Amino acid sequence: MYNWQPSASINNLKKRAHVLQSVREFFAQRQVLEVDTPLFYASTVTDPVQVAFQLGDRFLQTSPEYAMKRLLAAGSPDIYQICKAFRGDEMGRIHIPEFTMLEWYRIGFDLQDLMDETADLLQVILKCERPDLISYRQLFLNILQVDPLTASLPELKEIASAHQIQLSAGFDTADKNLWLDILMSYVIEPQVGQAKPIFIYDYPSSQAALAKINPDGLTSGRFEVYYQGMELANGYHELLDADELERRFNADNVLRKTRQLPERPIDHRLIAAQRHGIPECAGVALGLDRLMMLALQAKHIKEVVAFAE
Repeated sequence: MYNWQPSASINNLKKRAHVLQSVREFFAQRQVLEVDTPLFYASTVTDPVQVAFQLGDRFLQTSPEYAMKRLLAAGSPDIYQICKAFRGDEMGRIHIPEFTMLEWYRIGFDLQDLMDETADLLQVILKCERPDLISYRQLFLNILQVDPLTASLPELKEIASAHQIQLSAGFDTADKNLWLDILMSYVIEPQVGQAKPIFIYDYPSSQAALAKINPDGLTSGRFEVYYQGMELANGYHELLDADELERRFNADNVLRKTRQLPERPIDHRLIAAQRHGIPECAGVALGLDRLMMLALQAKHIKEVVAFAE
């Protein structure tokens, strides 16, 4: 027998609809325009960590970021989007390959402005306390007594070993960012953001993704939000330099090649849009299904989506 029933209860789906309505009201009150961009696109992210689904010569999008930035270059006002996104993550308590994302861009905002607005949204939806804020560097210093910006590779490996962390074959153990990510995921994250959300900001410049590098040259205008053991959102003070964007895309593909991953086609339309001119802005992507889990006090993501198969 096939189980045809939805994974979420009808009652939870009604609550989900109410949360979505509240999100739209939040942005309507702030005069942020809702947009709709393609999910099936000729290019995708080059980030070696993200797994994009490919169908023929096109890709299901891991995020609407590239198309939304092209709208900003074309003269759109502040924009947001609620859409499906697709990533080849493992199935699990907080992971499904097809999920719902909320992404928005605010013209003239810097990182602090965007963190403030994201905190406002979390308080509206979750009725939580005002989030804590701490820099990535200070967090490592507080919990692991090491400076992540200057620590050597042997130092990071020694700390991982002290926490009984070992890597299986196939990982690039000479990659400092890999060890930073592991320490963040397995040691730091479980200790933060439990009673209320926490914003971690100013990630190392080597983890800038598509964020600006800060004037210190060591950190980037990037933040992530964690609450009750889940990463909820990832925000940037957006990179506007088209040459630097192209350099980062190419560097990603070089890294992909060394890891024996398929290279990804670079989105030259986005590069052209940045050459035309994207206004100074900040943007953030937030996992709506995880937000729903917290709002509905669900233990598993399948409890808040209609069908999780």
